[in-house]
Amino acid sequence: MATKKTTRADNRSKKETEQPAMEEMSAIDLLEEDHREVEELFDEYEKLEGESDKKQLASKICMALQVHTMIEEEIFYLAAREAIEKPERIDEAIVEHASAKQLIVEIEDMEPGEELYDAKVKVLQEQVLHHVEEEEGELFPQVEASELDLEALGKKMAERKAALQEQVAHGEEPA
Repeated sequence: MATKKTTRADNRSKKETEQPAMEEMSAIDLLEEDHREVEELFDEYEKLEGESDKKQLASKICMALQVHTMIEEEIFYLAAREAIEKPERIDEAIVEHASAKQLIVEIEDMEPGEELYDAKVKVLQEQVLHHVEEEEGELFPQVEASELDLEALGKKMAERKAALQEQVAHGEEPA
């Protein structure tokens, strides 16, 4: 698989990869792909002006984050906690997830144009970007240095993600 590093306009590095099947990705590759996807969605949201477009994209962002946090908490963090020497970063990530989940609930209960709607989406973006920076800069290197089978874990995570996305496609909340 060809991989190249590029730099985004905001000077963050971004891995661009020829897309393998989700089931063939390592756990970290899958999570990083999710991170890039949601970063792009937030960037797109910032450019929108129409309320219906904002609602639709905010819902997409919230759903992507819900699925992502579920596979991290249910599968990745459990395995990583056992594999690394200092699991404190996982505890912090779980707390960050709780904060993001609260904002997601608030955003989903609101409509664009309501007071603080855009502000809540912006704060969610800032929290997610902070979370991604710490996860990719601190936690992922620890996990990569461990004995954890990231390919097998990635397959398990991809299967769970596909099941959650199937639920969403049928109008269900991911569970």
